[in-house]
Amino acid sequence: MGQGGEPRRLQAQDGELGAAVARAQDGDENAFAVAYRIVQPSLLGYLRGLVGEDAEDVASDAWLEIARDLGRFRGDGAGFRGWSATIARHRALDHLRRQRVRPRAAALEQDVLELPGPHSTHDQALESLSTGRALELVRSLPRDQAEAVLLRVVVGLDGPSVARVLGKRPGAVRTAAYRGLKWLARQLGVRDAADSGVTDDGPRTLGESK
Repeated sequence: MGQGGEPRRLQAQDGELGAAVARAQDGDENAFAVAYRIVQPSLLGYLRGLVGEDAEDVASDAWLEIARDLGRFRGDGAGFRGWSATIARHRALDHLRRQRVRPRAAALEQDVLELPGPHSTHDQALESLSTGRALELVRSLPRDQAEAVLLRVVVGLDGPSVARVLGKRPGAVRTAAYRGLKWLARQLGVRDAADSGVTDDGPRTLGESK
């Protein structure tokens, strides 16, 4: 999949998600199941990067809160992703505090990058992050970089949405995501990862100069 494929897929999916959420708010239980089906895989991947094997328990707590407060949500499909990620993050941090385990991820902002080469960084990272090994690598990142990568690549939020979830400013988010994905690219063997082709203005294809 080339650059732009993943954003287009998410936009189409978010249209379906927004419609399902609206119906669920009117009491359609089947529509809530559709929203769950769309959001749960990425939400679970995000939580695995934060709490490891306890992700499913934390996700269950998050969905109970999402269902309880659904009537208060206002927004579209993309907004629901951010809203549900915020709830999941709060439940994960509560879980970590109870265990007295310091979370391995946490701040970020604005638009993130894409690795170089024939496929975009986002696409390659998304594919790689589906593996347990890659999630373990993410958990080894500094807290700000880990959450930046997880929310941007796994949950599929755009930069401003990630900034809102984390309560950070866009510049800090951009920096954290850049550093995190660049390090992951090296660890996952993406070629020419040392010069990841990402600038503050957006991704560059391999071979482009500033």
